[in-house]
Amino acid sequence: MCGVFGAYSPRPEPLLEDVYLGLYALQHRGQESAGVAWINGDGMAKTVKGMGLVHDALNQHELSQQETRVAIGHVRYSTAGGSLAANAQPLVATYARGPVGIAHNGNLTNGKAIAQYLESRGAIFQSTTDTEVIIHLMAHQAHKPPLEALIGALRRLVGAYSLAVLLEDRLVAARDPWGFRPLVLGKRGDVTYIASESCALDIVGAELIRDVEPGEIVVVDEKGIRSLRIPVEPKRHFGCAFEYVYFARPDSIIDGRSVYAVRKELGRLLAKGSPCPGANLVTGMPDSGTLAAMGYAEESSIAYEKAIVRNRYVGRTFIQPTQRVRDLGVRIKLNPVPHLMEGKDVVVVDDSIVRGTTAQRIVTLMRGCGARNVHLRIASPPVRFPCYYGIDTPVSEELAAARMDIEGLERQVGACSLAYLREEDLFEAIGRGRNDVCTACFSGHYLEGKEIDHDLDL
Repeated sequence: MCGVFGAYSPRPEPLLEDVYLGLYALQHRGQESAGVAWINGDGMAKTVKGMGLVHDALNQHELSQQETRVAIGHVRYSTAGGSLAANAQPLVATYARGPVGIAHNGNLTNGKAIAQYLESRGAIFQSTTDTEVIIHLMAHQAHKPPLEALIGALRRLVGAYSLAVLLEDRLVAARDPWGFRPLVLGKRGDVTYIASESCALDIVGAELIRDVEPGEIVVVDEKGIRSLRIPVEPKRHFGCAFEYVYFARPDSIIDGRSVYAVRKELGRLLAKGSPCPGANLVTGMPDSGTLAAMGYAEESSIAYEKAIVRNRYVGRTFIQPTQRVRDLGVRIKLNPVPHLMEGKDVVVVDDSIVRGTTAQRIVTLMRGCGARNVHLRIASPPVRFPCYYGIDTPVSEELAAARMDIEGLERQVGACSLAYLREEDLFEAIGRGRNDVCTACFSGHYLEGKEIDHDLDL
């Protein structure tokens, strides 16, 4: 995933520090690079970017010395284009109509086709990220005002995008017509914010106003806040289930639903559907499995203990860019507490099994700490299919549940039993119907026409 943040003020002020803090709150959505972009006093777009975590990539003190009316920021987790400095965002350019900067969360399923089309017409790309096609589409519509060019570009995109855009002296937010990725609007005094999650508004003291709606463009400038629509046929809401299962912070609210409440409900429904009689202890895989474990324990009336301790200075293993780093991350990130599980039958609740590395390692560690039996419960359905909308699972061969059945996976990870949440329980916990939630990574049911009509008609 990636995280985007933006801020607009009717007068110049040190907004870049707010953006820095917002990105800090969104660090869980991307750890490969971070960047900010803003419009300086001369009306030019400036950017500062770097590889690594926010505090490594950006200098908070230097940013706090800059004043501007509009700024955006980005933390990156690569899905389209490698983990390279050239792909760090926001992407900034000046074209015939002026400066533009874009921070993007999501994945464009027709990005490669658009890039090939534009290259055939003379476009020269500076990165390998799909986000750059948006800027080139705008540049190829230089006869239009910038906002119209942006809308024209968005009309040609297919896939997932939640955007924070610098457009001259305006801040623009845009969310794809399906609403795959979250995007919210907030306010503190006369400063307006956009963010991937509401937790980023909390850190700057802003109030959550609402979600940016699927297919909506929000323009913020000296005239206030106005809403436009992307001119495509209406789409149904198709928000990503994995946001609730894993990606989002539990203190966020996505499309009106508390992530905290959803994760606890996932655990309760998992306990109803896959109980574990005779277990002495329930624990969760830190941190995204913790709330589901609490719900499982409450529903089962089994004691909950925080029996697996996480090293807080190690990042998320799933979103590290190489398998070698993932393997190392599992070894140094999690450590069981021996006296809590010695001689016990333990239920371990995790949010998901993607590659299976963490589950196998933690079961081995718990057995080494004296656990008599280890039962693994997963608070989501099996992840069997690749995601085309912003999760780094490009091929099924990387997915443990696609390579083997549940019994085979149970043997591989070494658990005494393994059970997943039922898909209908996932919908119940999120509070949306089957047709309103994207579960393609579980079901293999993708959007119609994900390979796209490439007639751009520029």
